[in-house]
Amino acid sequence: MSDKILRIGIVAGEASGDILAAGLIKQLKLQYPNATFEGIAGPKMLAQGCHSLFEMEELSVMGLIEVLPKLRRLMFIRKSLLHYFLENPPDVFIGVDAPDFNLGLEAKLKAQNIKTVHYVSPTVWAWREKRIFKIAKATNLVLSIFPFEKQVYDKHNIPCEFVGHTMADDIELKPDQPKARQSLQILDKQLVLAVLPGSRKREVETLLDIFIKASLLLKPQLEDFKVVIPVVNRQRKAQVDDYIRQHLPELDIQIVIGHARDVMIAADAVLLASGTATLEAMFCKKNMVAAYKLSGLTYQMMKWLYKAKYFTLPNVLADEPLIPELLQDDVNPQTIADLLLPMLKEKNSKAQQVLIEKFTILHQSLKKGADRQAAIAISNLIEAEV
Repeated sequence: MSDKILRIGIVAGEASGDILAAGLIKQLKLQYPNATFEGIAGPKMLAQGCHSLFEMEELSVMGLIEVLPKLRRLMFIRKSLLHYFLENPPDVFIGVDAPDFNLGLEAKLKAQNIKTVHYVSPTVWAWREKRIFKIAKATNLVLSIFPFEKQVYDKHNIPCEFVGHTMADDIELKPDQPKARQSLQILDKQLVLAVLPGSRKREVETLLDIFIKASLLLKPQLEDFKVVIPVVNRQRKAQVDDYIRQHLPELDIQIVIGHARDVMIAADAVLLASGTATLEAMFCKKNMVAAYKLSGLTYQMMKWLYKAKYFTLPNVLADEPLIPELLQDDVNPQTIADLLLPMLKEKNSKAQQVLIEKFTILHQSLKKGADRQAAIAISNLIEAEV
């Protein structure tokens, strides 16, 4: 523990980054009780005392083309943050994921001798590998959450620490489904599908209707069938509520603000937008169908740029197709329902048990005390002469 009075800049761009950053802040406060944190924060970071200069929701944009309508506002936010941090230099700046936003900011701060860290490596292993040289220019240290990422940085002699994933630490290797069901008031006899159409407005606009229609196809084939939709905040709840009011689907639907993890643990299968949530579902040991739809132009560009065999994190980590991953035209109600039906009807099958075993091995590989490891690496950087 140090009595140093530190100022730490930190920016997260979406819900998954908020989780990582909040755990990191908590650990850094144990080492530096007098530290202050400011930047762009989500609700979990705010709960840890981080001061937010802008709403995190403004940064939650995904896609090469989808970002264009918000580009002017994003540039204004980044310019404002740069001015603020140059006028009030932090002892270290930490960009949490959101590489398209954070790396440019980090580069300008580092050029002014402010130490910078990027937490969560951009997917240089999957596309645009030459970005690694931009990352090197922008950062003093990269914190990677997957073991294979460090190998890429080591090859180029770029400082990188593999810290594991905070969710792997937080979730039990054998999650307690009865306890999760009790907390959500779900009956033991109910067959539950967790539906997570994404944390961003556009994702919900694109996927919610398809996911609900797939659920409607499942209903006649399953007894006591229930859909539970966890939403990241009140804005997304209002969006889902509006959809349900307009379409009145004949389903037993429960909407929960937050508690996505409890919902996944309570569920018998999960239908979700591809992203960090697939990793969380894997830690919860749930079979799932992951789907995503990009704009037509973004999709064509990504087909050319993206080099990895898989795009969902469980499949990437395992280097095999553990879960179905659907993209573009494959994201339709019938295909989704056909994939989910055996998962729900044969939830205790031998194949499901094998899948759980593989998920458990991957879970253990990422269970490294990530918050503490990341805080130690950042503390070493703060104390080092650079």
